[in-house]
This record gives sequence, C-alpha cells and structure tokens, in this order.
Amino acid sequence: MLTKPFFPRLFLVLLLVLPCLFGNGALGRKMTLVTREVRIQNSGEIYVVIFDAGSSGTRVHVFRFDENINILPINGELDVQAKVTPGLSSYSDNPKEAASSIAPLLEKAVNTVPVKLRLQTPVKLGATAGLRLIGEEKSEKILHAVQILFSNSSLWYEKDWVVVISGTEEGTYMWVTMNYLLGHLGNEYSKTVGVVDLGGASVQMAYAISAETASNAPTTGEEYISKHHLRGTNYNLYVHSYLRYGQDAARAEILKSTNDSVNYCILSGYNGKYKYNGALYNARSSSSGSNYDKCRENVLEALNLNANCEVQNCTFNGVWNGGGGAGQDKLYLATAFYYRAADFNIINSKAGSGEATPADFKRAAAVTCALKSQEEASTKYPNVWTSNLPFVCMDLVYQYTLLTSGFGLDDEKSVTLIDKVKYGDFYPEASWPLGSAIQTVSTMSSTKQEAKNMFRFWSHA
Repeated sequence: MLTKPFFPRLFLVLLLVLPCLFGNGALGRKMTLVTREVRIQNSGEIYVVIFDAGSSGTRVHVFRFDENINILPINGELDVQAKVTPGLSSYSDNPKEAASSIAPLLEKAVNTVPVKLRLQTPVKLGATAGLRLIGEEKSEKILHAVQILFSNSSLWYEKDWVVVISGTEEGTYMWVTMNYLLGHLGNEYSKTVGVVDLGGASVQMAYAISAETASNAPTTGEEYISKHHLRGTNYNLYVHSYLRYGQDAARAEILKSTNDSVNYCILSGYNGKYKYNGALYNARSSSSGSNYDKCRENVLEALNLNANCEVQNCTFNGVWNGGGGAGQDKLYLATAFYYRAADFNIINSKAGSGEATPADFKRAAAVTCALKSQEEASTKYPNVWTSNLPFVCMDLVYQYTLLTSGFGLDDEKSVTLIDKVKYGDFYPEASWPLGSAIQTVSTMSSTKQEAKNMFRFWSHA
C-alpha cells in the first residue's frame, strides 16, 4: 500500500521527467518553469539581468528584489550597471562581432549574481530603436548571435527573451519604472504621472487614462491602449512611440525638410555632414547664421502637423493623443529632455531632476539661435559635446516645438525634467529596464505561487 509521502515524491519525479518527455511543447515549457520555481521558492531574493541595447550603446542592469517586489541594494547600489559602445546596430554586417561586444557585460552580470542563484536568474535583452531601423533581416541575425552567447552562460535564458522591443513596450516599461520609483503604483490612475521619454531614435508618450476614455479609444488598426495589473490595481495605459522623432533622428528629419539647401537651425559658419542610421545629410548654415523663427518653420514641417487625422484629437503625424485627463496632469520628461535642459542651464546640471516649463526651452532656444559661432556656443555652454555644437539651436527649437505644437502643452505648463529619482537613500536612473525587471519578477512571483499551490494539493492528496 502506498503511503501519503509517496505522492509528493512522485510529483517531484514528474517535475523532473515531464519537461524532457514533452521537449519544447507548451506543457514542457510550463513544467520546466514550474520546476525552476519549485527549486527557488525558498530563496527569498530574486536577481534579474536586463540588457538595454540602444542605438548608441548597450547597457546591462542587474537588479535584486525580495518576494514582495521591493528592490534591494547590491553592494551598496540599487543596481549594478556597465555599458559598452557603440550599439549593436553598428555591427549590422557582423552579427558575431555584435554579440562579442557585449560579452564583457554578460561576464560582469554573471559575477554579480551569487553562484547558487544563477540558474534561477533571468537574463533578457531588449533592443530598441537602433535595431528597429536596420531592418528585420539584419536585426534577426544579430539577435540570434546574442541568443547563442546567452545560452552558453550560467544564467536562466529563454529564446524569446532576446528581442527587439516595440516602442510601445519601451514606453510602458518607462511608465512602470517612473511610477514604481515615485511610489505611485497601486494608486488610482489619476494619482500616477505621465512620462515623455525622448531617446535618440524615437520619443514615447505614456500615461494612464480612465476606463471610459479607454473604451472609446480609436479602433483604426493601431493599438493605443494596453491593460496592466500592478500592485493590486488595474490600469489602462495609453502609449505611443514616434519612430524617427527621437533627438538624433529628428535632426535628420529637419535637415531633410530643407532639401539639402541651407538650414536656419545650423549655427553660423558650419558646413558639414550629419550622419544618422547610415545616411549622410547636408548640414549647412546660411550666410546670416541660425535664426529662431526660420528654424521653427523647418521643425514644424518635420513634425508633419498637417498629416491626415483620422481620429478626434491628434498630436502630430496623424497620431491620436490619448484623450488627456488626470493621468497626464503631472508630466515627467526624461533622457534627451533632461540632458539638454541641464546642458543649457534650464535646470541645475548637478541635480538629478528639476522643474521647468516649455517657455524655458523657448527662451533658451532664442539665446542659442542668436549665437554667432560654435566657439561662442562652446564658451557659453561648456558641458555641450563638441559634436553637438552646430545643432544647439536646432535641438532646443525642436524640443520646445515638440512639447507645444506636437504634444499640445501650454507654454507655462510645469513639467519635471528627470534623470534620477530619489528612492529611499538612493537615486537610481529613470530608465525602462527597471520596468521590464518588475514585470519579470511579477510573472515569476505568480508562477511561484502556482508551484506552492501545487505542492499543497499533492501534500494533501
């Protein structure tokens, strides 16, 4: 006669054997996941490794959480980071070299995770706009080379964890990151903040909207709304990513608007080329130098404000604006918005955040567009990289116009420029990888609970 303890032991045997029997099928993957969760359910801490493969470089983040999804320090820091340049897209014709370029980052991540926890530590790579722009064939080859690299590591790797993430996913993760760090996750949607993240290739707008607004969202083929359950609260999240309207990409669009003739956004005396995504664009100043009003005309044309709007209330380029509402009342502007604001003294460059208005960007743009040379710009703004000096007028006019004519903000609307967020005694960067890690841990915690429930069932059989 079989005794009661036989059943839990039989269950453990099945957990080990079934993944092998069912291979890569759905049940096999599920059982493999549960097996892993059973093995780690008493560890008390979870590490997650996220690679952010951006257009200009790749950065690895190693995060550590407790079972309640509270982030824990690692060696006195809230996360461990390292970066390499250039980005994976720079190796578009050499996938193996692309993977090799991030091998030192993987080694650092592995060495950060305790040996006993490595097999249960997920490693993911999200490639953003850089790989989106080089085409599917080339990006798939690079991702395959990275998958081989990760599969040979001691961390937990799944093939579909190495992907080009959509702009919508990037914007969603950024919104989760910001509201997590600010302590707003779990609040009703009206008490969360909206996020505008200006990267190199794209800009994302993300904010929570009411259930009524979500139910009336356009059904024109593009999915503007996603639903999320975070810390016990349901959210309807509006997210849109504008590809080709990131800071670097926008320069190319603005230069294209003048058809290779002189451009009034370029500082006086500059006659060169601007390279973006493998293409070269003429960047020539007029004999009279840069001019704020004429530059703004070029920027307005690049934003394509006159594009056909098939829905009510568009931002620019024919995109629905999300309907507005309380979730957009408080806006946090990240990445290039913050860097330009710090470089041009709109906010304190030594602070991790600061308050400003679009009008502040307009005033700064008027000053930079009146400069007579790169040398004068360098003297006035010593923190600006030399390669950016010819474009200081263009960048600020673009950011002001994007906020007002593009997103419809009032000139005197107060916004927060953000690079680092105060979180307890730490000041972590506001970036999408933390949001991805939080989603990963949430999924793991859910599966872990399933495993515990299965154990209870078998132990009482």
